[in-house]
Amino acid sequence: MEKPDSGIKIIAKNKRAYFRYEILSKHEAGLVLVGTEVKSLREGAAAMSDAYAKPERGELWLFNLDISMYKNGGYRNHEPKRARKLLMHRGEIARLIGKTSERGLTLVPLALYFRGGYAKVELGLARGKKLHDKRAAIKERENAREMQRVNRGGR
Repeated sequence: MEKPDSGIKIIAKNKRAYFRYEILSKHEAGLVLVGTEVKSLREGAAAMSDAYAKPERGELWLFNLDISMYKNGGYRNHEPKRARKLLMHRGEIARLIGKTSERGLTLVPLALYFRGGYAKVELGLARGKKLHDKRAAIKERENAREMQRVNRGGR
């Protein structure tokens, strides 16, 4: 996704999502933003650790995405954690709403970026991991780190 010549500028990534959830599929959606939000995003002022997407009245909405207030925004500044509408094709929205109505599936934002001047969010259709899954992920990560350490020392 983050190729250097693809015109993508990554603003924020949700690293916790890959630890907390098993990502089943990824989808791209546009965001409805106000002017000061766009300016703040261009400065890289966003945090998405607690953000989530949820369908309401046939539309997808993004909640708890923290876009910091624009420092030169004045009285027309935006609310940092307001709900933001996600833009997708109607068929995709219907498919995702159907999937999230299944037991245990949720929509988690994975990355926030600009593509061709437009703010986009990468959504992951995810299932929550159990504690033993998280422990296995930690063990795999530690084993990989140990193998790298051994390989570096052996040269």
